Amino acid sequence: MSKKIIRQKIHDSFLRTALKNFAAQYPVARARAFEGDDFESLRDRVSAIRDNALRDLPDLVERFRESAEAAGATVHLCTSPEEARRAILGIVREKGAEFVVKSKSMTSEEIRLNPYLEKAGVRSLETDLGEWIIQLAGERPSHMVMPAIHKNRQEVADLFSREIGRDCPPDIPSLVETARETLRESFFTARVGISGTNVAVADSGAIGLVTNEGNARLVTTLPETHIALIGIEKLVPSLPAALDIISILPKNATGQKITSYVSLIRGPSEGHELHIVLLDNGRRQLAADPRFREAMKCVKCGACANVCPVYEIVGGHVFGHIYVGGIGLVLTPFFHGTENARDILGLCIGCRRCNEVCAAKIDIEGLILDLRERGAKIPGQKALFGTLMRNRTLFHGALRAAYLAQKPFQGRDGRIRHLPLVLGGDTGNRSLPPIAERPYRDIARDREKVAPEDQGGRERVLFFSGCLADFVFPEMCRDTVESLECLGYSVHFPREQLCCGIPARYSGEVGIARDMARLNTEILMKDQADFVVTICPTCTMSLKHDFPNLLEGEPEHHARSLELAAKVFNFAELAARKVVKSGIPGDGEPVTYHDACHLRRGCGVFREPRTVLEEIADRKVVEMEGPDTCCGFGGSYAFKFPEISYEILKKKMDAIAGTGVGTVAVDCPGCKMQIEGGLEGIKSRVRVEHTATLAAERLRE
Repeated sequence: MSKKIIRQKIHDSFLRTALKNFAAQYPVARARAFEGDDFESLRDRVSAIRDNALRDLPDLVERFRESAEAAGATVHLCTSPEEARRAILGIVREKGAEFVVKSKSMTSEEIRLNPYLEKAGVRSLETDLGEWIIQLAGERPSHMVMPAIHKNRQEVADLFSREIGRDCPPDIPSLVETARETLRESFFTARVGISGTNVAVADSGAIGLVTNEGNARLVTTLPETHIALIGIEKLVPSLPAALDIISILPKNATGQKITSYVSLIRGPSEGHELHIVLLDNGRRQLAADPRFREAMKCVKCGACANVCPVYEIVGGHVFGHIYVGGIGLVLTPFFHGTENARDILGLCIGCRRCNEVCAAKIDIEGLILDLRERGAKIPGQKALFGTLMRNRTLFHGALRAAYLAQKPFQGRDGRIRHLPLVLGGDTGNRSLPPIAERPYRDIARDREKVAPEDQGGRERVLFFSGCLADFVFPEMCRDTVESLECLGYSVHFPREQLCCGIPARYSGEVGIARDMARLNTEILMKDQADFVVTICPTCTMSLKHDFPNLLEGEPEHHARSLELAAKVFNFAELAARKVVKSGIPGDGEPVTYHDACHLRRGCGVFREPRTVLEEIADRKVVEMEGPDTCCGFGGSYAFKFPEISYEILKKKMDAIAGTGVGTVAVDCPGCKMQIEGGLEGIKSRVRVEHTATLAAERLRE
């Protein structure tokens, strides 16, 4: 993705304000819409409905065709976008129509229907307000549900003025009235109306639409011919299944209990025709793919974009192709080719917010990571991950060389404020911590020489530090070990441990990540320990979830990885097990807490760090606004996309400043590096420490 385009979007003040305001309002509205509902139960049902429908897709297509035709509709089964476009144009020409009215349809955007019709001499008029604005501007939607969210009222007024030939004031009620007056006559004169569909019911042949403006009802009833364009993934077996999707869609999309209009259409009305164009465009093939089939479960609510920190910064014209947001990144290579997906797949920061809100429980982040493996590899990347990271001696030697090479770029306090040559601007407004003179593994070796034997009765813990903590924050590792020992554990550091493999997986080198999973499983399972503790949530996710998935095809290693996964805990989880709650909140120096993305949403750990801070560190926890919003680190993301990363970080720093406290607790070395570097860059005195460090400070007293 061009850095120039990214910078343009970052400096688009209206876009930033509009997306920021929506991002703030959406969670509140969504929570209100789901009041009294069990969201998890509802999305479990939607996920199961979609799973079953995809499994039975060929049968559902045939059942729907039979039911729809029995109700009087004509069904066209189309394999490709070209076939669907030709079918629609053939119907329009058969009716002698020179123009058609359309209601909102992302599937029509997918097949580029409007340009095709225009080229064939048929004028296509969008009647959804947002889509009409986009059509007048000659753009594509920047959101699946709110296509013109990036346009301000002055831009809309200018578009309307140009279209109707008179000045339109930039007043929203006036603009809506202008649209109504301009579009209304078209409903009565058009002979063909084209719509999309939100859900299609196989056992009755009915189609369902949910809208807010009423234009879809006019499009589907006033013209004598109605064409419904439907992706075959919209098929469900029965009306109850359809109603579950209709229930969750508006709540998750815009925070509405229900849309203004819910329409169920079965067959044509008297004197009219209904043509249903069922589109495949690779959907059957995708539904048969054991890994990527779940992408087809999407109900097109757009919630993945609503909560995405990257989308909030750059919008859908950068974070997507035709379909935007996290699911758009997944669908693009299948519907529009890998050439249109290559750049945008790298824009995902991996915060997992999309997974958390997805109406169909799609593992969007996991699918994006797996798609990166299919993409083009960076020259030299495989050698870096494969050779360097598998060989401890070589890896440590390279880091030692980096320790010496960093000295010319360090300030008086030792922190790095600029990088050499082409990396010169990549620290942005942040400073970076230096590579430590001695990694923790060397400190651990010296420590073990004088450590006493295991004390009887103590639970044995293996400490998996992760690379960043080991080589950049060795004191964090020391604090972890000391804290756990003070709490009654016997802690040991396996010096053979390797990188968890996440950098390789995030870069698409899944084969190398699999090798790292196998090697680390063997290393950690040699010792019959009670627990394996980590201080990096990404490592926790890797050991607990990724290792078993990566090794699924190797029965013996898979079984061992499952045994290992059962023993893996984050530091705060393990420390909290030793807490006997006093019921009295900590009254020491106040601290605010930042939830790391992979800890909160990946591992489901939320309460334990706060328990450790209050009961062990004796701190009063002051919650910041949005404690679980991403800090913008994302591993190498902070260096690949420094401008986006820093804009996300600024939101986090504002939230920290709003608490007025002097310390931020984190449970991730990467979050510490990102937030600490940003705060140092703005000369803030706020301290950033791992929960283990704050616990150790109190336990040493």
